[in-house]
Amino acid sequence: MLMKSDGYDNYAPSLDTQMMERCIRLSEISIEQGELPFGALICRDEAIVAETTNQVINDADITRHAEIVAISKAQKILGHRDLTGCTLYSTVEPCVMCAYAVREARVSRVVFSIRSPLMGGLSKWNVLRDSELSHHLPEVFGSVPEVVSGLLRREAERVWSAWNPLFWSAIKFNGYMGGEEKSDCSHLPAIPGRRGLLRRIFALHGRRHA
Repeated sequence: MLMKSDGYDNYAPSLDTQMMERCIRLSEISIEQGELPFGALICRDEAIVAETTNQVINDADITRHAEIVAISKAQKILGHRDLTGCTLYSTVEPCVMCAYAVREARVSRVVFSIRSPLMGGLSKWNVLRDSELSHHLPEVFGSVPEVVSGLLRREAERVWSAWNPLFWSAIKFNGYMGGEEKSDCSHLPAIPGRRGLLRRIFALHGRRHA
């Protein structure tokens, strides 16, 4: 699934590109539903497990970010909380709330288009890459996931610009979201963690009561 290139300036594995194109389409659907242009999906190998738009406005619930909704749907569909082996695709860098959900759900890969320097769970707060979470609480948090950022950024930003040019200009001017004009797709490899004693005990307990 992962195809590597020197420097990752033109990082664009075919499957990741296809999934992100679908994600960008979901952000357009989100606008049609009266939401902000956020889209997210979770896949395992080449199969889409769950795909969602933002649900904050329609559900009158600030926790219904597209990434959170996608994680919840995927867990229900797969029948368990552990999303090891899954990739989360999002048009915008997951915020801190979503990043914690990613780590607790043990998502293995995160791929997003538009960086969020003010609110991002990587750019600002670095929850996605915080190895202390999985080192000290491996019973709760998954290993540090692989992260690909900036994939199809221009295409994702065009959705925001077409939706509301003035709003998008203000967001980008103030540095809330967005990137430079040059290609800035980058890659951070996964960092394996350890499986804590309590997690092994919980897993054994679960098998005995399955």
